[in-house]
Amino acid sequence: MDRLQQVLQEQFGFECFREGQRKIILNVIDKKHTLGILPTATGKSLTYQLPAKILKGNVLIVCPLLSLMEDQVRSVQKNGEKRVIALNSSLDYLEKQYILQHLNEYKIVFAAPEMLFQPEVMEALNYFSCSLFVVDEAHCISTWGVDFRPDYLHLHKIQEHLGNPTTLALTATATPLVQKDIEQLLFKGKYETIRNSTERKNIGLVTMHTQNKKQDLLKILHSLKNKGSGIIYCATKRKCEELATLLQQETNQKVAYYHAGIDSSERASIQEQFLHNELDLLIATNAFGMGIDKPDIRYVIHYHLSGSLENYLQEFGRAGRDGEKSLAILLYKKGDEKIHHYFRNQTNEQQRILSLISQKTSEEINELLPTFPEIMQKWIKANQNSQKSLEQLSHQIEEKQWDKFLQLNKMRDYIFLQACQRNFIQQYFHDEITMQNEKECCLNCGLQWENFLPDKQARLNHKDSSWQEILSKIFNN
Repeated sequence: MDRLQQVLQEQFGFECFREGQRKIILNVIDKKHTLGILPTATGKSLTYQLPAKILKGNVLIVCPLLSLMEDQVRSVQKNGEKRVIALNSSLDYLEKQYILQHLNEYKIVFAAPEMLFQPEVMEALNYFSCSLFVVDEAHCISTWGVDFRPDYLHLHKIQEHLGNPTTLALTATATPLVQKDIEQLLFKGKYETIRNSTERKNIGLVTMHTQNKKQDLLKILHSLKNKGSGIIYCATKRKCEELATLLQQETNQKVAYYHAGIDSSERASIQEQFLHNELDLLIATNAFGMGIDKPDIRYVIHYHLSGSLENYLQEFGRAGRDGEKSLAILLYKKGDEKIHHYFRNQTNEQQRILSLISQKTSEEINELLPTFPEIMQKWIKANQNSQKSLEQLSHQIEEKQWDKFLQLNKMRDYIFLQACQRNFIQQYFHDEITMQNEKECCLNCGLQWENFLPDKQARLNHKDSSWQEILSKIFNN
């Protein structure tokens, strides 16, 4: 048994590596910069957790969301590494100061990108022996950089500050264009891309065109009763709360909602309840779920249209992490695109602000800054630090607006497709087509989704049966 296999079995409890994991880990140990593109639920976190057991130095991981950091810290601790911490806005002043004073004592450090650029954090990084720099959810460099998280665009400065350690970028979704962005913004020299197919054969794809979403949602949930836990994704905080109230009244399921407007301690509590099966159903914005380590989510329902196939794949990929049969259900009503047109109007507002400040001095801009939306404040500050002109920033925003328009159109193509939806997704991500009109594929290929999942009791009663045997019993009854 080689060293990697021994660590995998003894410290992580797995008998074998999943596709792509071993090659990425070997690259990291050999100090090769790597872009790993592995589908959701195929164990991306192992590709830095296992090297951390072997490498002499410390590991710094950039994470985009608090919930993701919290979940990953728990995962690392569960696998026996106690020297792990998350640097984010949930820390109070004394906690943060203590961590920074002892930063090099932590084997694994998770951090939000904005946190890394704070002067006191930069100072602490001077004494941090970083052997591996990881950018988790690396597609954020491309999809969030221009209109949401400008600090992602400057992560190369953190690399340089750390002495250019081995860099590992990880994502579940990356088109060739996104890969190019990651290459230009993160990898300045030679690197290797290790990519697996986006294929998740165990997830059945269902798109339903509806005239009455609430009514049809209740019917769907009734048909999925006792099938296991689920997530319903909504585009807005208000709709999350509204649906949670409705489902608490109309079903006997244990329901909660989750979005960025909830206090961090309450979000953590809700996530813990969901992970421990104290909730049947979670209504959430996309603030929930990135990297969530719950293996037995049996269905993910999209109440609102995702803005892109990348987002959709990330979100429904949270189902069936255990490899068992699960469902991705998308509810579409004519006019659902309006929510994304609203978000696009926010981009127009950004352009208006840029026009307003284009003739003003730096002092005047700084005086106006508190009157602008928080995201725009971040962008203007980041732009000032990068020494780019406002015209360049305006051009970037225009480009991103056009990209979003194209992505939404591609999502509409998926919704109205008459052919195999799984093949459509694979073609979009330039994957090899691996399924050909199989009946367990999608609704267009004849998927009988109401019978796709055995109920929870059937699973308990047939622990030693294969899924095919269980499904056969259901179909024959």
